[in-house]
Amino acid sequence: MTKMKLGVSMDFSAAHFLPQHPGKCKDLHGHTYKVEIVVVGEQKGSTGCVADFAEVKAHVGAVLELVDHKFLNEILETPSSENIALFLKQQLEKKLEQSDLGVSLYSIKLWEGRDKWVMIELS
Repeated sequence: MTKMKLGVSMDFSAAHFLPQHPGKCKDLHGHTYKVEIVVVGEQKGSTGCVADFAEVKAHVGAVLELVDHKFLNEILETPSSENIALFLKQQLEKKLEQSDLGVSLYSIKLWEGRDKWVMIELS
């Protein structure tokens, strides 16, 4: 079998503030975040698919419900983009482990607006 990567992108909106930040981010504000998730797995079955895109998006969507239209300071002590990405990574890894998709998380990229992002790559 051949290992392949596949990816999905989804958006969510949330508010936060970073009290220790020296600039504007210390004040309450919001973002529309974009999340790009890449999973890795082997082709399987007669379809040759690694996983159904709709099923991967459903799992990602379930995780994003934890943060969508939320006040992130109530979820994370310091809701920087880096910490939000780590939180999403941990939640998605749990979700994928509990599923029967047969894929694992390869990377997560969190966009804060259109021109800023943080990425976690797993080995």
